[in-house]
Amino acid sequence: MQNIVNMVHIFMKNRDLISQFVKREIIARYKGSYLGIIWSFLNPLLMLSVYTFVFSEIFKAKWSSGVDESKIEFALVLFCGLITFNIFSETVSRAPSLIISNPNYVKKVVFPVEILPIISMGSSLFQFLINLIILFLGVFLFLGAVHWTIVFLPLVLLPIVLLSMGISWFLASLGVYLRDIAQIISIAVQAIMLISPIFYSVSSIPQKFRIIYDLNPISYVVEDMRRIIIWGQLPQWGWLVSGTILSLFIFFIGYFWFRKTRQGFADVL
Repeated sequence: MQNIVNMVHIFMKNRDLISQFVKREIIARYKGSYLGIIWSFLNPLLMLSVYTFVFSEIFKAKWSSGVDESKIEFALVLFCGLITFNIFSETVSRAPSLIISNPNYVKKVVFPVEILPIISMGSSLFQFLINLIILFLGVFLFLGAVHWTIVFLPLVLLPIVLLSMGISWFLASLGVYLRDIAQIISIAVQAIMLISPIFYSVSSIPQKFRIIYDLNPISYVVEDMRRIIIWGQLPQWGWLVSGTILSLFIFFIGYFWFRKTRQGFADVL
């Protein structure tokens, strides 16, 4: 319990520092480009256009068999899944290099290196919010209304945020001692994206492979995001409770692992 209290104290004490670093990272992402932060809006729109064309025109994919859905609706469903998964993929993919790319912070005794994964998450959430605005506009303009069920958005996102943070702390530490982990994680994230119901519906998964979906916590978050934003349905409460507890457990385990192993960072770097 004392460790948890110390963790909360560290985060609250450094909240201004976290905010400054998140802002700096967002600015640095588009520094030097002519369009600047406008790329934050253009990138998801271009990505959405490409994926929609490939899956709806070339593969002739439909989200629900027997349902006459427009290509716009298909695009929104696809986009909702992608931007949700990107919270996980962006945060976790960067985690192995967070410490080794910032050796100066490690050697400063006063700098709380445990906030580096939080800064990475903050940057990912900023991009997610921009994508979410685009999604809301699309739902309003093409589907006619934004459903009241979006009030559950923070609850639905909580499991994937906690899960991503816990894994990031673990990988940030592991990346110091095992440099090859970054290459492994890059492949693993792509594999997780393909086995998550992002480009296809859960109903299209063969029964013999449903266990992959059942064991993949990201699948439930992606589905719940579509339920509350696209279709105006309530989230899956059973999963939401169990998924949040599981993610909270991974969150604490990742943080305490990071704190336990950080003492050797300076020697390795």
